[in-house]
Amino acid sequence: MSASKFQKIMNRAGGAKKETMASSSESSQASRRDNVAFALEDVNLYYGDFQALNDITFDLPTHQVTAFIGPSGCGKSTLLRCFNRMNDLIDNCRVEGAIYRNGVDIYGDSVDVVDLRTHVGMVFQQPNPFPKSIYDNVAYGLVCQGVRSKKVLDEAVESSLKKAALWDEVKDHLRRDATQLSGGQQQRLCIARAIALQPDVILMDEPTSALDPIATARIEDLITQLKEEYTIVIVTHSMSQAARISDKTAFFLLGDLIEFGPTDDIFQNPRDKRTEDYITGKFG
Repeated sequence: MSASKFQKIMNRAGGAKKETMASSSESSQASRRDNVAFALEDVNLYYGDFQALNDITFDLPTHQVTAFIGPSGCGKSTLLRCFNRMNDLIDNCRVEGAIYRNGVDIYGDSVDVVDLRTHVGMVFQQPNPFPKSIYDNVAYGLVCQGVRSKKVLDEAVESSLKKAALWDEVKDHLRRDATQLSGGQQQRLCIARAIALQPDVILMDEPTSALDPIATARIEDLITQLKEEYTIVIVTHSMSQAARISDKTAFFLLGDLIEFGPTDDIFQNPRDKRTEDYITGKFG
């Protein structure tokens, strides 16, 4: 065999190997995207000259409950608002680094922020129903998107209220003023309103802090059910709540991500002394 012929064979073999490796890499990346709701890479956030988040890097898993814990001012709510770019509404706020969703940096110039917020719903600390009927609250987002079919709206309202475990309590009073509901009912209504837009992710910023223990237990039960269909990220000051309902926990301190992993590991065998000190109440 001539040297030139041998070289051609080797080149073809090398090319096939590269194609196989590229295919394997693409498959691995696709698999990662399927299991990761957001991939954060060196995320820094500033309010003017003040740096609130420092080089945050981790993968947020899909169809799990991830809890953000840490003392007040540590950056957990700030990071939560990065996922739907609510920080865009704050003057002098800028974000550096990248947050990938489905392989696309959500802070890229081509990203439609309205569309992003449709797929990433949010529930706030204080229940905030609109001064409208229960029905109109749940249907509001769809109506804003141009949905006019009564059948479609009726089905969405019923389905969302059922998923939020509120349907049986309000099905005969859908035209009632939503602000007349109890605090726990209002919060579940806000969850239903978020669900109606069929998001992939639901962000919850201390959703039970203003509720009584019974209402809190109902919301916690609801969260564990919702993760079957949605990715849930919750900010909480309650260590017991994080331990009860979350699959993964991230501990933040002074803008740094100190530790992230399975909740059982964080609470039973933390790697960092600062994590141990916080969850045992030595500070915070």
